[in-house]
Amino acid sequence: MIVNLPHNWRPRDYQMPAWKKLESGIKRALLIWHRRAGKDDVCLHWAATQTMQRVGNYWHMLPEYGQARKSVWDAVNPSTGTRRIDEAFPLALRKRTRNTDMFIEFVNGSTWQLVGSDSYNSLVGSPPIGVTASEWALANPSAWAYLRPILRENGGWALFITTPRGNNHVRRMLDGAKGDKKWFTQILSVQDTKLLSPSESEQEKNEYIREYGQDDGLSLFAQEWECSFDVAIAGTYYARLFKQLEKDKQLTSVPYDPATPVHTAWDLGIADSTVIYFWQTVGREIHIIDRLADSGQPLTHYINEIKAKPYTYGQHFLPHDAKARELQTGKSRVDALEAHNITPEVLPATSVADGIHSVRQMLPRCWIDNKKCVQGIDALVQYRRNWDDKNKHYKDKPLHDWTSHDADAIRIMAMSLNLVGATQTDPIIEDYGTADAYTGY
Repeated sequence: MIVNLPHNWRPRDYQMPAWKKLESGIKRALLIWHRRAGKDDVCLHWAATQTMQRVGNYWHMLPEYGQARKSVWDAVNPSTGTRRIDEAFPLALRKRTRNTDMFIEFVNGSTWQLVGSDSYNSLVGSPPIGVTASEWALANPSAWAYLRPILRENGGWALFITTPRGNNHVRRMLDGAKGDKKWFTQILSVQDTKLLSPSESEQEKNEYIREYGQDDGLSLFAQEWECSFDVAIAGTYYARLFKQLEKDKQLTSVPYDPATPVHTAWDLGIADSTVIYFWQTVGREIHIIDRLADSGQPLTHYINEIKAKPYTYGQHFLPHDAKARELQTGKSRVDALEAHNITPEVLPATSVADGIHSVRQMLPRCWIDNKKCVQGIDALVQYRRNWDDKNKHYKDKPLHDWTSHDADAIRIMAMSLNLVGATQTDPIIEDYGTADAYTGY
């Protein structure tokens, strides 16, 4: 049976420039297209053509693995009533389909799989030669740092598709790719594609306002349909404070002062990510000079990294669960640190709300190194409330995603200030609005 690819599909007119660039051999593309512009469809059909041209493994990566089934694997094209993966990857080309891990093997030996950027470095098997990073603005940017050398070595391709979420790693990627002949970049708003008429666009905006409120609704419409980088990120905790830090030039180069001890604040993970912030107090100022982050590494990895840095250390602050003892060894991570001559101070358990309040008090006093801590800044700016789509309001608890590790570490830091002689006499910040604006740094 002869199957033509792409199968029963052709790019829309506004998608054609990107498709032609891919056909011409471009291997890096950043497509900042509005909602419902067909970003995933283009990438699914492109991946289908590539699986038949070069045998290898291909990934379609969502910010979190748990999103992949609903967003792509089970998603149905409302126009045809057919699953999108079945439209892109005809059954005649498949050898087997595993529903449990959203995996397809083709008759020629190629494979395609849905993965999460929250677990990109834990997947077994051969590395990919083609990757689509969907909703890239919400994904952990460390995934690209991990995949980039792999794709460079094997000559693979990477497509990044997203709407904006403030001036984060997507904006830096866009700025860096402009003028690079090895990249294709494109921003398409609804005004560019004409997918909605003016009256439909106005109706969509009004529905956003009814669902999310005036401020968040307008911001989300501008973000999702007009591809604006400069609007408030809905539901964030710290973005407004970071905008002020940027305005006051407190996101800058922050050198290490050898006359002052360096303290650390930890969020400890095992299979999960671990984040450590390095900071000094200089009078009333708090200097965040460095950040260490990794995942899937043993505690000794972080101990060695800390000892390799040229800092004179003061105190090391850990969350309360660092005292928990493993059943197999009978030892805690506090015990492991003390065995390497690092004496940690374990903070008592406190509510997340109290910790967030302490961070809000602390941030105006902070000077943060904008190179060593750049991914941490991204994470803290995007750390946000969890939206309850059923009841149409924000939940009391934050959304748990890749930003949570930095947020937990910075909370440990904020809660430990009084333990190193700092005073917290700044006025309490009462504005707990749900949409903070952030325009870059």
